[in-house]
Amino acid sequence: MKKKIGLLPLIIIMMAFLIIPLIIMVIKSFKLDGIEVFSLDNYKEFFANKYYYESFINSMIIGLFSAVLGFIGAYIISYSLLGLSFRTQEKIITISNLAGNFAGIPLAFSFIILLGNAGVLKMIIPLLKNFNLYSWWGLSLTYMYFQIPLGILFLYPSMREIKKEWKESADILGASNFYYWRKVVFPFLKPTMVSTFIILLANGIGTYETAYALTGSNINLLTIRISALVAGDVFAKPNMGSALATIFGAFMVIIMWLSQRYNRKEENLEKEY
Repeated sequence: MKKKIGLLPLIIIMMAFLIIPLIIMVIKSFKLDGIEVFSLDNYKEFFANKYYYESFINSMIIGLFSAVLGFIGAYIISYSLLGLSFRTQEKIITISNLAGNFAGIPLAFSFIILLGNAGVLKMIIPLLKNFNLYSWWGLSLTYMYFQIPLGILFLYPSMREIKKEWKESADILGASNFYYWRKVVFPFLKPTMVSTFIILLANGIGTYETAYALTGSNINLLTIRISALVAGDVFAKPNMGSALATIFGAFMVIIMWLSQRYNRKEENLEKEY
């Protein structure tokens, strides 16, 4: 009973800042702006209005792009770290954690100083003269700064669990390096890799401050569209914004449910063997 009472502050915080706002958001998404009448028109408008569904597609594209590149970068760096001493690994992981949390307006400002129209690197390196930070490519580059450290945060602990004895056993049995990675390492890392990719995808789609600070509303992204609908000074439509947020939340819940189901299926197969 005492243990349950200890969870009370956590339950109160979750109710106040997660559960109740989520319920209100879903309810609001079914109400029309202005007249507050229950209707499905907000969801119909999402699929009918090119401006809205294109924002979802654009967010998906940049989310997927940054997740794939972030995952590859995190995997390569995590693997490279294993060859270093333990102390060096710890130092680099600490720096990586700091970099992963350095996002939003400060990150955008840093990139503007480096690669903006009068950026320092542009003045030093002529090759970067035509690089446009305020484009899709610039936005993707900025996303890499926090996607790779975030990927390392989840991949590195699992990669450290790979035993040297596994490789030695594979060599003794005559397995090639490729066979060892395909049959031993990859199945071991697969659940973590799937979970990490889903987290990077969600992070890429849900990023707001960095994208808004760099591009304003020039690139039609879902988070920027939701912000404009909720806080727009002239055409505020908070209930429509709630509908977009609900669609995004439902999409991520489905993706996470599918990944967890896949991981459970893999675990059951391993137990059968």
